[in-house]
Amino acid sequence: MATLNPLIASSSVGLKMETGGGMRKNPTLICAPIMADSIDKMVIQMAKAKASTADLVEIRLDSLKSFNPSEDLKLLIQQCPLPTLFTYRPVWEGGQYDGDEKERLDVLRLAMELGADYIDVELKVADDFIKSINGKKPEKTKVIVSSHNYQNTPSVLELGNLVARIQSTGADIVKIATTALEITDVARIFQIMVHTQVPIIGIVMGERGLISRILCGKFGGYLTFGTLEAGVVSAPGQPTIEDLLNLYNFRQLGPDTKVYGIIGKPVGHSKSPILYNQAFKSAGFNGVYVHLLVDDVAKFLQTYSSTDFAGFSCTIPHKEAAVKCCDEVDPIAKSIGAVNCIIRSQNDGKLFGYNTDYVGAISAIEDGLRARYDINSSAGSPLAGKLFVVIGAGGAGKALAYGAKQKGARVVIANRTYGMALSFLAWHSS
Repeated sequence: MATLNPLIASSSVGLKMETGGGMRKNPTLICAPIMADSIDKMVIQMAKAKASTADLVEIRLDSLKSFNPSEDLKLLIQQCPLPTLFTYRPVWEGGQYDGDEKERLDVLRLAMELGADYIDVELKVADDFIKSINGKKPEKTKVIVSSHNYQNTPSVLELGNLVARIQSTGADIVKIATTALEITDVARIFQIMVHTQVPIIGIVMGERGLISRILCGKFGGYLTFGTLEAGVVSAPGQPTIEDLLNLYNFRQLGPDTKVYGIIGKPVGHSKSPILYNQAFKSAGFNGVYVHLLVDDVAKFLQTYSSTDFAGFSCTIPHKEAAVKCCDEVDPIAKSIGAVNCIIRSQNDGKLFGYNTDYVGAISAIEDGLRARYDINSSAGSPLAGKLFVVIGAGGAGKALAYGAKQKGARVVIANRTYGMALSFLAWHSS
């Protein structure tokens, strides 16, 4: 498999703009999807979007239960405190509208005439739609032509052809949304984004595609979608606006931002992004730390080979497999047979593996024992001579067993599967 390096052209992006939150390092907009079953609820949500500091709202007309286009469109545009993007997504493109197609497109034309800032039109109908508005489109209105793939993410060649096909319709903005079967799929969207000369929205749906919604600020995406509430999404994998701004520091991401993250499966429960992103922000360090749902750690590290992907924490189930992926491994990590920290050299891109599990865990256990039994720190390790039971024979278990053995404890392993326990015993006895 060829290595993908999506950072080649990212230096072309990085405009600084003044916002309510200070200087921003990228022009990527945050769009709040507005999905409600009534106009009144939409108006309330639009006010919330303004308060959240979103840049614009996507009004999903297909979520309405009752809709009078001539009255309701005018009201929505007049009442909205932010620029408006109107989407009327049909069932055949993943939306909820299942009515007459001519009526649907007439509604989008009317929204444009009444002052919509953006309208979203599906590629399948874009040619005829754009021809129908030739010479009639207000200068302020931008037409987004969109393509949604709910099965997979095509090859770079196929994606490039898709961008060209969308451009040929006369679109002002290209939108491609694909589905991630693996996190490595996202690299292809990044590569397309940095090489496309027209405004582009590149989204990869699903938990494995989360980084597309965050790092588009680094790679030059036109906008990303952020929800007003967790779980209330218009497409799979959308983060909240609060997380984009306060967890990932989205508006401070730029072409030179270093990317870090936690590799695991599962990984969404990890609190590491909260810890590291706050530390980066406090230290003024230009980095972002993200969840990385990885199926194949070797393929992941090969695909994201740029030095901009600068380091990773590594958790279940990849700690042992990651050892083989590193160019150099710290002697202690090699003895343990597992790494939980991978650093990429900024000089030559080599990967260095370390294990800090044993230090953190054993130190915490020792401190707890000293405090509980009032043991003086000068008396040596309180683990010396003690029976130390490790539950689990994976990478973390090996790290704890190694640390306990170094402190003079007698180690016993308990594991669900006999084969893993025997493998652990062979390692422990070596």
